[in-house]
Amino acid sequence: MVFGLFRRRQRPEVLAAYTSIVAQARQPWLYARYNVPDTIDGRFEMVMLHTILVLNRLRGEGEVASDFSQRLFDTFFADMDGSLREMGVGDLGVPKKVKKMAEAFYGRAAALAEALAADGLQDLENLVNRNLFADAHDAVAAHAIARYLRGAADGLSRQDAPAIIANGPVWPDEPTDIG
Repeated sequence: MVFGLFRRRQRPEVLAAYTSIVAQARQPWLYARYNVPDTIDGRFEMVMLHTILVLNRLRGEGEVASDFSQRLFDTFFADMDGSLREMGVGDLGVPKKVKKMAEAFYGRAAALAEALAADGLQDLENLVNRNLFADAHDAVAAHAIARYLRGAADGLSRQDAPAIIANGPVWPDEPTDIG
C-alpha cells in the first residue's frame, strides 16, 4: 500500500522516510533467516517496530522533529487504513481494526522503549516472542531479532535527527550471523 501514498499530498521527506521503513521491514532476510512470519500480522509487526524505532530516535529533538514524527505516524496509519481497505475490510470495519492497530502500536512503543532501555537482550527477546512468535515461540529467532533491533536502535542513535528527517533513516545491512 505504501505506493498508494504517492497519490496523496505528502511531504517528500516523510514519504521517503516511510518508504525506507517499509523497505527495511520487508527485507527478505528478516523472513528467511530470522523466521519472521511472512503473514499480514508478521509484516505489520515489522513495519510497526521499524516505525517505532524512528519515532523513538526523534523524540525530544525539537519542534521540527515532533512535526515530522506526527506526520510519519499519520502516514503509517494512512497506509494501514488503505491496506485494510485493499484487503476488503468494509467501511464500518476499518475504524475498529485501526483502533486495534493503534492500541497495538502504543503498546509496542512503550514495550520497545522499555526493552531498549534495559540492559541485555532478555526484554527485547520477550517482546519479540510475545508479538512475532506468539503461536510458536522461537528462542533462536527471537534472540537474533532482539540483537537486530538493538543494533538498529543504536545505529539510529548515532544519526543526526536533521539527517533522518531530510534523508530518511539509514538501516543496518543484513547481519552476517544470527546467533
